[in-house]
Amino acid sequence: MKAMILAAGFGTRLFPLTIDRTKPAIPFLGKPLVGYVAEYLARYGFREIVVNVHHQPDSVIAALGNGDDFGVEIRYSIEQPDILGTAGALDHARELLGDSTFLTINGKLITDIDLAAAIETHRKTNAVATMVLLPNVRRERFTEVLVDEGRITGFGGMPESSLDPTDSEPPYMYTGIQILEPRVFDYIPRGIYSDILPSFYRRAIDAGEIISAHVSDGRWFELSTMKRYLDISMAMIGGGGNVTGWHTEIAEPNSVTDSVLWDEVIVEPGARLERTIVGDGVVIRSGQKFYDSAIVRAEMVRNCSEIPEKAEPGEFIGDLYVVPLR
Repeated sequence: MKAMILAAGFGTRLFPLTIDRTKPAIPFLGKPLVGYVAEYLARYGFREIVVNVHHQPDSVIAALGNGDDFGVEIRYSIEQPDILGTAGALDHARELLGDSTFLTINGKLITDIDLAAAIETHRKTNAVATMVLLPNVRRERFTEVLVDEGRITGFGGMPESSLDPTDSEPPYMYTGIQILEPRVFDYIPRGIYSDILPSFYRRAIDAGEIISAHVSDGRWFELSTMKRYLDISMAMIGGGGNVTGWHTEIAEPNSVTDSVLWDEVIVEPGARLERTIVGDGVVIRSGQKFYDSAIVRAEMVRNCSEIPEKAEPGEFIGDLYVVPLR
């Protein structure tokens, strides 16, 4: 079975960390985030992987190469000049995906969900598609997926928070992992931007197709914002430490706490960082103190063509561009 990693997004909520790379190419605990996804697929026997790219495509290609480092064989589906959406991406890659069952996964996930169990659910139910779901216990802002007797019947809005400790039936949320039959292409329009929910799922449900729900209990982290990125990094190392990249120098060991420093960062004597993400090549000068922030070199922002509309606002402080984590 082939798999497709969706890696074409703009990563606007991670700006300015994504100013010179796309979201799946950001470093996470010593390797590109998308590299974890490739290794995860390899553990379940996937060898032929398709990766779609659009924004900063060279950053993903440089991170993954031909796949040898991750135990897979990678082919790229390059979406240019326009991004094509979550369904248009499948249409664009249909020749690479072939004419048999395939799996897709978002390129921004860290998870240990049992893919073998999900594939077994898909095969047993004779479904045209199977969405891998999780109970949204914390009622985070993910679209609610409606399920009845193991079949997906529709989609709701964002869940309302619940203060009732006895409320034992949280809504279901989509994990970004799905198993699809080639028949999905009967629903997806050719050669245009389209998203999977309206173009395939809603139409297939209305047509009476079997859309299976596989509810998992695995760990699942989605690194879609800078705060999530930092929180999950700290959780994965057990808290109370730092993540540092290549050739990073911290003059005073106790001056940096609960932070992620990328490559070639210098923290001079008398500087202080706490819960801060620092991009490549940044120098934190003596006396500077930053908390709950993301920092990149100011020149990168000054030289970029535009700041994304959905990006969190930041400010220039000398040769740094600093964005508060929200």
